[in-house]
Amino acid sequence: MTWLRARPSAVPMAGKPGPGTEIPEPATTAAATPGRAGGTPLVEIIDGSSRPTATAVLVKNDPAASSLGLVQPAPRLPFLAAVPATWRPKRAWLRLVPSPRSTPFTFGYLVLLLGTSLLIRFGSSTLTGKLLTVSSTDAHNMARHPLTALLTSAFWIAGGGWLPYAVIFAIAVAPFERRFGGLRTALVFFSGHVLATIATELPVMALIHTDVLPHSAGRWLDIGVSYGFLTTAGVLVALLRGRARIAGIVALELFVIGVYVTDDPASLASVVTVLGHACAAHFGLLVWGPRLRSVPRIAR
Repeated sequence: MTWLRARPSAVPMAGKPGPGTEIPEPATTAAATPGRAGGTPLVEIIDGSSRPTATAVLVKNDPAASSLGLVQPAPRLPFLAAVPATWRPKRAWLRLVPSPRSTPFTFGYLVLLLGTSLLIRFGSSTLTGKLLTVSSTDAHNMARHPLTALLTSAFWIAGGGWLPYAVIFAIAVAPFERRFGGLRTALVFFSGHVLATIATELPVMALIHTDVLPHSAGRWLDIGVSYGFLTTAGVLVALLRGRARIAGIVALELFVIGVYVTDDPASLASVVTVLGHACAAHFGLLVWGPRLRSVPRIAR
């Protein structure tokens, strides 16, 4: 209820009543009676005490109320009233979702990965096969066109499963970008991708060259973005303190081991991949983490 203060003495009187003159009480109508149908209590005049002396009522479709700018509150929607307050989405959760304004690198990268994933799923198998073969960072391509393989291999997702990577990017890349900005995020992301790829493929190339491994070991599909986001995840873990950092390190190591165990552990591709994952994660944790710990958060 909205209260409007006024003083009873401000009401004009036609004349001063004499002694013994009875002042007639104003007539009460159905529209001016609070609690009756058709009227909504809006204004109550108080004369400095806890006892109200007059009450103003807002009548539905009253022209006088419209001229005063008194607007009735909009009724709550039935479906919102039925939803508990704890179940309604909060604005804080929406900030975690990558957006072109807050996290342009993460958002743009996910859009690019979505496009290449749709190309793998609906495009020509001949075209996608050629593109993936050129983009693979296997030993064969790294020996002949390393720059092309390094740059393009991070734009594809093995298997075309985009949604799980969108969740991973929202957890491991978007928070990094909110703190350090898009340029530094791109630098850390791609430096981890390049370093982990070179660190794992150069030994394979050397073993093939010395005939320890067959030449067929240098031709396998090696694409993906896992090296990049594991590097940023390692930096985020390094920024934690106390027990939170220990828990983050344990979670990071379990993730690397879990990916290896759920794959084909006996294959050369799985061994190379797990070594690359470990290299990327520890590169972010031990190299980039200490360097970025003293960097201030960017202004928003």
